[in-house]
Amino acid sequence: MRKKTSSEQTAAPVEAGQAAPVTDDRVRRSKAAVLAVTADLLFERGYSGVSVDEIARRSGVAKTTIYRHWPNRADLLRDACAHVGTPLTTPDLGSLRGDLTALMADFSQMLTTARWTSVLPSIIDAGERDAEMAEMYRRLQQGYSAPFETVIRRGMARGELPAETDVPALVAALTGPLFYRRWFSREPLTEGFVREIIRIALG
Repeated sequence: MRKKTSSEQTAAPVEAGQAAPVTDDRVRRSKAAVLAVTADLLFERGYSGVSVDEIARRSGVAKTTIYRHWPNRADLLRDACAHVGTPLTTPDLGSLRGDLTALMADFSQMLTTARWTSVLPSIIDAGERDAEMAEMYRRLQQGYSAPFETVIRRGMARGELPAETDVPALVAALTGPLFYRRWFSREPLTEGFVREIIRIALG
């Protein structure tokens, strides 16, 4: 009979399908560290200013490990961009105008204070040349449109809007001016401006 080696004698049996918890935890920590550093660099430098070399230096995770999780830089940046942002809560104040006023105020505040908004123009620009980045941004934008769609459909159900209201068009009419002021005219997103946009959009 063959004598067992020391490694065979001490190794714990692993059942089929059972993950190695220590290894899995280490992988999760390294991936989280890389994504956090990537997000910080995106905020500082924009999409085009992020390099894997700098990510590895700041995170302490080897480039070989980074490339094992993400085959290329674009995959890593898309993953990091998908995790930036702050979800909007959906108000329920009993009226369409009240809900929209609260929602628009929250969105305006986010656009002017949240760190991730500084990198949004470079993400949009990258989407012009990267179909997967464009799709990622589309999903991100849908997440911010969803609360608006909810309160608008709720208002339609209450009879505050016509049943044939074009919901996506109304969402665009409400949020578009906020984006315009934030990145084009650079005028402040004031409470008065928000109320005027709601008044115009609702007619």
